[in-house]
Amino acid sequence: MTMRERATERRPAHPAGARLIGLLLMAWLVTGMVAAGQRHNFDSGPIDCAGYGTIAVTALAGPLNYMGVNPKVAECNLPQPSQ
Repeated sequence: MTMRERATERRPAHPAGARLIGLLLMAWLVTGMVAAGQRHNFDSGPIDCAGYGTIAVTALAGPLNYMGVNPKVAECNLPQPSQ
C-alpha cells in the first residue's frame, strides 16, 4: 500500500463535524426565515430591493432576531447598465 492510499484511507468520506455544521447552518437560516415571517416581511405589497434586502438580513441574523436585533434595509441603489 502506498502512502497516498493510506492518506486517503484514513479520511472519512463525510466527517461528522461537517454534517453538524451543515445542520446548524440550516437551523440558523430557518430560524431567521421564521422571524422574517413573524415580522410580516413577506406580507408587504409591492416588494422592492429594500424589501428583499430586509428579508435577507433578517434571515442571516437568525436567532439574533429573538435577542433584540431588528435588521432593516432602508433603501437600495442598484447599479444601472450603461447605455
